[in-house]
Amino acid sequence: MHYDVALQPGVLERRYKRFLADVALDNGQRITAHCPNTGSMLGCAEPGQRVWLSRSDNPRRKYAHTWEQVAMASGVRVGIHTGRTNALVFEAIAAGELIPEADGSGGIQTEVNVPNAPMRADFWLPASGAYVEVKNVTAAVSNGVAVFPDAPSERGVRHLDVLEQLVQSGTPGVLVFCAQRADVEAIRPADDIDPTYGRTLRRVMDAGVEVIGLGARVHERGIEVDRRVPVVT
Repeated sequence: MHYDVALQPGVLERRYKRFLADVALDNGQRITAHCPNTGSMLGCAEPGQRVWLSRSDNPRRKYAHTWEQVAMASGVRVGIHTGRTNALVFEAIAAGELIPEADGSGGIQTEVNVPNAPMRADFWLPASGAYVEVKNVTAAVSNGVAVFPDAPSERGVRHLDVLEQLVQSGTPGVLVFCAQRADVEAIRPADDIDPTYGRTLRRVMDAGVEVIGLGARVHERGIEVDRRVPVVT
């Protein structure tokens, strides 16, 4: 995935009200940007961190800038835009190499309601009938292990329940964790943040839900999914 426009660099001053961030751009401007991430952004929203923003020319937008990336102390860039994650996983499914379990040969339908369930799946794959749910991972702890979720997530637990119900009814259910950072070597549930999510994830994996971890490299021109990473429980 490549950005349509060159990103503008700056320094994060503060992130607030979940959807807003004040940034001092390198060109001297101080602007308020849209923050496209509703999570706690653990470790990714500290004042003083280097950030990169895209800018839209749409006159109807209240905030022209969108926060796209943040730099860790190590220099590794992290993609914080959760809306980019589906595009990345779509590309990976369509390519067919990193996720052979998700057969996109018959096409990939997006934002599909799961029948008789409180969930709209990110993808439905006609070739296998599989429903695919995607989760963006940004929080990383020591030794290259990323965690999800970064805040308690009732919605995430509900999605796991639906995937389990699908599998029990004979329909494939797939969960894809996508870590938009090059320093991630494994992904695990954040039991200290949301123990219910961790317990539920282990249960649905035992029930047959396919759980896949992907890692991506983030750079100034775009983001590339480049590897599988284990999901350890």
